[in-house]
Amino acid sequence: MTTARTWNDTATDLETAPLLTDRLTAWARNRDTGERAAVAALIHEGDVLARGDVRELLVVDTGQRAHCDWPRFEAQYKTALVLDTGERAFLELVLAIGFPRLVPLWQVENLDERRLAVVLRALAALAGAERIAVGTRT
Repeated sequence: MTTARTWNDTATDLETAPLLTDRLTAWARNRDTGERAAVAALIHEGDVLARGDVRELLVVDTGQRAHCDWPRFEAQYKTALVLDTGERAFLELVLAIGFPRLVPLWQVENLDERRLAVVLRALAALAGAERIAVGTRT
């Protein structure tokens, strides 16, 4: 027997459910280094993951658990999403970190400094070099 859910039930679920970023981080803890680095990059960059169309294509979210579906995303993002040059470059590089494949490294030319720093941190994490500082020199 299925019980009908009301708006109040859904609102309560949303109030008590962990944040999407927390659920993705929890999932990534049990994944390989590349997926952990890619999830961290998406969370730190913030703008791309904030887009509903990107989340819908990349994240499988049950409300209590979430994970990235890299193969589905790779198969569909070029035709399903309208991305500017920087967004496309960032997602291609992050996808290559989380779901290893060949990617043209010249895409870094299309990143602004903020996204470049995020990708560089993810690459350092992928290499196991967590202590490398990436940022502005003073």
